[in-house]
Amino acid sequence: MNIQDLLPPLRLDRRRHAAPQVFERLRELIVALDLVPGTILPPNELAEAFGVSRTPVRDALLRLEEEGLVDIFPQHATMVSRISIPSARQAHFLRLAIELEIVHTLAQRGDEDLVVRLQRYIDRQRAALAAADYTAFIETDHSFHREMHEAAGVGELWEMAQRVSGHVDRLRRLHLPEQGKGERVLADHQAIVDAIAARDPVLAQRRLREHLSGTLSQIEAICARYPNYVIVGEDRS
Repeated sequence: MNIQDLLPPLRLDRRRHAAPQVFERLRELIVALDLVPGTILPPNELAEAFGVSRTPVRDALLRLEEEGLVDIFPQHATMVSRISIPSARQAHFLRLAIELEIVHTLAQRGDEDLVVRLQRYIDRQRAALAAADYTAFIETDHSFHREMHEAAGVGELWEMAQRVSGHVDRLRRLHLPEQGKGERVLADHQAIVDAIAARDPVLAQRRLREHLSGTLSQIEAICARYPNYVIVGEDRS
């Protein structure tokens, strides 16, 4: 199948450099599993699909390789990487360490306006789940957590963590459609917000730890269900 058959309409903003946009779009498609592990990414066909030269496509693919989301085999092929379980575990460790401090800080403050903003994100997620719109659900999930980062004054740490989150985010995307997973995410978010509103830092940390452990606790089941999508060791060949 031609790669263009797998891609939605791709329009670039001509006011911006092409390479970052190609990178961002391909990354979105990989993390959303619209481009599944093993998908071949021919640079010439990507350049045609985006309406650009090979140079920005090459630059985008190199950035994706740095994040571990594509494997580049010189003179052979470039393909979407399998999900590295070790990389997913490390990304989870980093995010947990950061967000435990964030919710502790926010619960100490008792910012009522923040509680209102976070509650709105939960409401949007609930609507997305009811519509089975998993893309919107995940986007709103990211907005919920980014809001907490920004409220704590560490917005740049969100961007840093995102650069290593591709593998764990793909695991979560595989897990999300499972029965009851979306409802558990909503319940977890509500519990975190309630703890912040109650100005209980210890409870907020406990609720966050429970929330972020959900997908990682199901790794064995996910691997068994999607054996061709994952790799449990460091050898990603």
